[in-house]
Amino acid sequence: MIALLLAAALAADPQAHDHHAMDMPMPVTAPASERAATPSQPAEVPVGDAPPPKAPADHYADRTYDPAAMAAARDLLRREHGGGTYSLVSLPIAEWRQGKGRESFRWNGEAWYGSDVRRAVFKTEGEAERGRAPDEAEVQLLASRPIDAYWDLQAGVRQDVGRGAKRTYATVAVEGLAPYWFDVEAALFLSTRGDLLGRVEASYDQRLTQYAILQPRIELEAAAQDVRRSGIGRGLSDVKADLRLRYTIVPEFAPYVGVGYETRVGRTRRFAEQAGEKARGTYLLVGIASFF
Repeated sequence: MIALLLAAALAADPQAHDHHAMDMPMPVTAPASERAATPSQPAEVPVGDAPPPKAPADHYADRTYDPAAMAAARDLLRREHGGGTYSLVSLPIAEWRQGKGRESFRWNGEAWYGSDVRRAVFKTEGEAERGRAPDEAEVQLLASRPIDAYWDLQAGVRQDVGRGAKRTYATVAVEGLAPYWFDVEAALFLSTRGDLLGRVEASYDQRLTQYAILQPRIELEAAAQDVRRSGIGRGLSDVKADLRLRYTIVPEFAPYVGVGYETRVGRTRRFAEQAGEKARGTYLLVGIASFF
């Protein structure tokens, strides 16, 4: 009897036991105007015919400001922040050399003037025994231009001014900083008589302390033919190796001491022995390195 009464009550109120159906949201149908603007049905926009904007280019500010005033401002910027002219005089070697029965003075320096791109370079080097005119001396006037971030190409003339043959050479050289911080310079010299000479120099600064620097240096010279008047033989002719320890008092001035060895080799050595000259020697060095 009780079961029959409960069944009758449920049949009279069907929502009383369907709680899940009551909690579920009912789908909402959007108005017709909104359904027309959905991405699946974009509104049509008329195609414009306005000209496109100018492509970005250098000197964009000229579109807003007076181009003449902007050109003057750029010129001032170049002159004050690059593109200027500079100069430097450096004398890395100015030393007194004391060997067995021989005292001499040796120098090697250069001066240049110009910009970061174009420079005029003057170089000189040589050696003179005490109380005598320079045995070997030369001057060079070169035009220099960078060929990459670390190397310069140089070309010009060389004039020998020592006691030997005073010859003039056309010169082509490269100098710069090789990997592992080696300073390298290589040059070819072609004389007005057709003599071809070559020279390679390399040095390295090994910093021992903040002020003490040990510098090994080597120089090789060679010739493509015999130059008897200058005592030069075909092939490798001269080898010079130096070791200098300098102390930087100020960046522009550094005294040094060291030891050097040089020898003539091959046919050049034979020419020197025939002339009664020493073919090799070891020296103690005292000098200064400076620039300004």
